[in-house]
Amino acid sequence: MNKLSKLGVSALCGSLAAISAANAGDLSATGGATITWLSEEGAATGNPIGMTSAVTFKGSGELDNGWNVALTIAGNDAGAYSASNIIITLPGLGDVRIDQGASGTGIARMDDMTPSVWEEADGAGISAGIDKTLGVNTGTTIEVTPSEAMPAGLTARFAYSKDADGGNVNDKAAGGATNELGSGYDVTLEAGSDLTGVDGLTIYAGISEYEQYQNDSTINGDGSEQVIGFKYAAGSFSFGYQMSDEETGETSVTDYENTMYSVTFNVNDDLSLGYNHVESDQVTTSAHSDAEADSLQASYTMGGATFSIAEVDVKNRAYGTGTGADVSGTVVALALAF
Repeated sequence: MNKLSKLGVSALCGSLAAISAANAGDLSATGGATITWLSEEGAATGNPIGMTSAVTFKGSGELDNGWNVALTIAGNDAGAYSASNIIITLPGLGDVRIDQGASGTGIARMDDMTPSVWEEADGAGISAGIDKTLGVNTGTTIEVTPSEAMPAGLTARFAYSKDADGGNVNDKAAGGATNELGSGYDVTLEAGSDLTGVDGLTIYAGISEYEQYQNDSTINGDGSEQVIGFKYAAGSFSFGYQMSDEETGETSVTDYENTMYSVTFNVNDDLSLGYNHVESDQVTTSAHSDAEADSLQASYTMGGATFSIAEVDVKNRAYGTGTGADVSGTVVALALAF
């Protein structure tokens, strides 16, 4: 109990040191850099040459009572903080994850789970401005993944945030609300082949419910999100399909209805080809507006280097219909892992 207290109130590095001192924990650092080239039609490209870099630190250790503890601190460009989480594994019970940042907890991990060889249709560098499921992931989140009393092949996760719109709270610091979101919870289920009885088939679903401060002028109700989908792999092929819906509780934009599907093909161990599609129907009090993106992608890996290329076509970017709402282009990337 003493060691757990030290883990909770010390700075992250101090926490890892406490674990390591007790049971010879491990600390590792991994990183990567990506060089990109972007060419757009229908929009101003600007400087087409881009670069991203990231470093991730991971630590792990075991406490005297048998609990396993894992720490992840992720950074992105220019050494900026991205996200972090602490996972405590309780023998016979499961994982308890305390998460900060956009690490994909709860229903946020299901924003688009259709297979891809590189990125989602709108994630390869040309954004479509589509609203996707996020749930309580924007706030510091506690997520529980039970390991006992669950059928084989079923993974259930329960995520909760006391303030889904509050900033990340660091050691002994207070965090206040930054917008209208209050407390909320996400529940997700993933059924693998051991449960579905079909090799290569995964079925998944999730719900999110969160409170909102209601001021009648812009917010008149709480929010909710739902997602359901499947993905299937057979030989060199894989494909997937999913739908999601968001009831915003807003007085103007009331709903988002999204559909995603994709198919990929592994030519060999190094080369993969894929097609991804996403479309979103934005429902307002006066009209419907659609946004969509299509992407043909190829990815080739050689050692620690991955060369990727995507042809992207976006229609009605950010649900707009004016000049510049339709954009297409080519994105080329060379990712280096070290």
